[in-house]
Amino acid sequence: MEYGVFSCIMSSPRVVTFRIAPEKVAQLDTLAKAMDRDRSYLLNEAVEGYLREQRRFAAMVEEGREDLRKGRSYTDEEVGRMLDEWSSDTQSKAK
Repeated sequence: MEYGVFSCIMSSPRVVTFRIAPEKVAQLDTLAKAMDRDRSYLLNEAVEGYLREQRRFAAMVEEGREDLRKGRSYTDEEVGRMLDEWSSDTQSKAK
């Protein structure tokens, strides 16, 4: 089965189709009803969240690449020490 997803592109909704398991559609519909929304609203929210996360990840990767170009990097040992320190700090604060 194919289902449409409405997305706003330059304020003109476009229909996008893809395949999704029927049980996921049922879960979407149940959630949409509980939220007094429609399926399209939930799917648009999910796509926006996914795109936001991917943009954030791409920016972090680019920041890391820029650090490497500028010679700012850490050895495995330095990273290990930092992780050990963070872990110790977290455990100390939890007590």
